[in-house]
Amino acid sequence: MPYLQSSALLAVSYDESRQALRATFRDSGRTYIYEDVPQDLYDALLFAESAGTFFNTHIRDRFACREA
Repeated sequence: MPYLQSSALLAVSYDESRQALRATFRDSGRTYIYEDVPQDLYDALLFAESAGTFFNTHIRDRFACREA
């Protein structure tokens, strides 16, 4: 699970076969799984200048999620 230089996200991982993004948030410590996230979006998140901003713009509220 890659750890990020992010004030919002502690760590993320990706399950290619399910297209599921697992994100752990720094403040709450909670982990959520976001469904049907394309691989290229996950890759872009890893290399974004600001992972938190990228996540909020491109993933949060755009994909179904559940708490892990």
